[in-house]
Amino acid sequence: MRKNILLACNETGERLYLTSKNTRNNPERLELKKYSPKLRKKVLFKEVK
Repeated sequence: MRKNILLACNETGERLYLTSKNTRNNPERLELKKYSPKLRKKVLFKEVK
């Protein structure tokens, strides 16, 4: 049931984080605040296909 997903930064477009989620419980796209080394601060990362 769990699928691996990539998280991409909204501002820079870099794809840094790999995580997994249960698609049955969370069908919508995941959004998390994570650290971006380029910007040196926490920014919003969204799930990409």
